[in-house]
Amino acid sequence: MKHAPAPLSLTPLAWALLTTLALIWGSSFLSNRAALEGAGVFTVVFLRVASGAALIWAYVALRRLPVPRRPIYLGHFLIMGLLNNAIPFSLIVWGQKHIDSGLASILNASTAIFGALVAAVVFTDERLSARKATGIAVGFAGVVVAIGPDALKGFDLTSAGQVAVLGAALSYGFAGAYARFAIKGLRPEVAAAGMLTGGAIWTLPILLFTEGMPSFDYAPSVWIAMLWLGFGCSALAYLLYYRILALAGAANLALVTLLIPPVAILAGWAVYGERLGWAEALGFAILALGLMILNRRPKTP
Repeated sequence: MKHAPAPLSLTPLAWALLTTLALIWGSSFLSNRAALEGAGVFTVVFLRVASGAALIWAYVALRRLPVPRRPIYLGHFLIMGLLNNAIPFSLIVWGQKHIDSGLASILNASTAIFGALVAAVVFTDERLSARKATGIAVGFAGVVVAIGPDALKGFDLTSAGQVAVLGAALSYGFAGAYARFAIKGLRPEVAAAGMLTGGAIWTLPILLFTEGMPSFDYAPSVWIAMLWLGFGCSALAYLLYYRILALAGAANLALVTLLIPPVAILAGWAVYGERLGWAEALGFAILALGLMILNRRPKTP
């Protein structure tokens, strides 16, 4: 009689890598705000995905990892780059022009909620159980509380910024569903490099049409922010992401969703003096509860 494999656990190494990933992705919201002080939205997004793609392709070449030759993968990379990079990165960066980094990170944490909802609609083996439905409902309640009652009084740029970040989370949800079959069998590093390249292909013409060729005459703080977005928040983060996935499994990796907002909130407060109101803090607590319900593994005999 075969026994089911033991669930992957968070070893000290996995915890260290998970914490590092949370620090990196949490800092991306601060870096977005810093980069926007000297560059346009699509300049920030394009330089992030293009530099991240170049760095991961260099890693793939050094490791001599197999790269798919079939043309269909070019289409997959373009769709993944659109759903997982071009759309969400642009919406988040634009949204941060109108809302604080901490609130953006809280709303972005709803990615797991949207991911579960999209998967339940698309895949027959991901149907909503009572536990998942409860987690999604509680998570959405947290989002509503975090947005606050003021957003319901009138639609302004602040409200639009919040909607933009939620749109990014929804795009991430569709990207996760698409990736389930589109990049099956590929090395994760190759998939990440192809996806970022697809994001750069989508973003470049929009950049040239709306903002023109970048001047590259930026202040040092803007350069540091954009280089960190490409090297740290894209290339290094994706390599860490897949390493943690192999060590600890997808359920444990989902914990990073809960660790990112505190990092972004603390960084925004330390550098820009951003402060969360009671609604945002309570909303994050409710959203975190929903994510824990959603990611709780059922007991097995």
